[in-house]
Amino acid sequence: MKVGVLKETTPGERRVALVPEMVARLRGAGLDVLVQASAGDRAWFADSAYAEAGAAIVSRDELLAEADIVVGISRPDEPVTGALRSGQALVGMLNPLVDPAFAAALAAKGVTAISMDGLPRTLPRAQGMDALTSQANVAGYKAALVAAAAFGRFFPLLITAAGTARPAKVLVLGTGVAGLQAIGTTKRLGAVVSAYDVRPQTKTEVESLGATFIELSSVGPAAGEGGYARALTEDERQAQQAELTGHIARHDVIITTAQVPGRRPPLLVTEDAIKAMAAGSVIVDMGAGPLGGNAAGSVPDAVTENGVTVIGAGALAATVPTAASAAFARNVSALLLHLVADGALAIDLSDEIQAGVVITHEGAVVQPATAALLAENPTGGTAQ
Repeated sequence: MKVGVLKETTPGERRVALVPEMVARLRGAGLDVLVQASAGDRAWFADSAYAEAGAAIVSRDELLAEADIVVGISRPDEPVTGALRSGQALVGMLNPLVDPAFAAALAAKGVTAISMDGLPRTLPRAQGMDALTSQANVAGYKAALVAAAAFGRFFPLLITAAGTARPAKVLVLGTGVAGLQAIGTTKRLGAVVSAYDVRPQTKTEVESLGATFIELSSVGPAAGEGGYARALTEDERQAQQAELTGHIARHDVIITTAQVPGRRPPLLVTEDAIKAMAAGSVIVDMGAGPLGGNAAGSVPDAVTENGVTVIGAGALAATVPTAASAAFARNVSALLLHLVADGALAIDLSDEIQAGVVITHEGAVVQPATAALLAENPTGGTAQ
């Protein structure tokens, strides 16, 4: 069986799905590895390194013609999806809940779509395959650095002959993996850090990193399934925003990380909250994406300034490509080894891991969540 590694085409994407270190691991399991020429260049993994590890360097057309399993980071472009054939498998972060029509199109072609963002993250044996966590860890680290670079003052307390600079006050909204990494990194940079999450059980983790956990009286616990927060009701959302506004205004830097899979990200920083912030403040919105963001006026991959700098930073992992690629490669290798038996892809939807990640198989959309969205909207429009 042959595994083909695509060169990413998404604008700004510098990661690669497999690094040379993992080639030997897959070959040891009886899998041949094909790598599209220059796939790893932007993450500083040369073709020669893949070749030395035992991979074959091929063109995209050769890869698509020969590979049984095609692996990438994110949803491939039309030339790739158009060339996929019945019986092939496509593996990556395909986000079928955002665009179920894409999943339906793959099913119609007879492609087995395997989306790593569907992994049951609370399952202990799946942790080594959890690309969402590994990439969020990288993104949370980079969010802190982006915030520090955009902020016009120092993060730490500095006492110098030229005077004393007070430490920056940072508020992290959302304390999942990305949020906790952002907290740890901003603390190491010397900031005074506070954090908020609708899941009160994260308080201990926040305090263990030396940050202060903000507790709102207007919103009760909102833990959801799979380690995520649930979507708030409209009344809860309005109460949350009103109470958060006061806290936001007292901070110099806001880092937002809140996302709900397949849904519009919750709006945490309203226009009124931004107006209440001091000039020169910075917001790094990690929730920014096609469906919106956590901050009003946030635009993905863009910076807006009106006294307060708002940075739509929904794709930060791609800006740390070497580390992010290495982590993703370990995740995807672990998943492939779980899916392959005796040198062949062995789909078993009774397996908890496969039930989460296998989106389409044998001409049908088989993942329940994606199938439910298509049942609600047969045209498969983008989720809201």
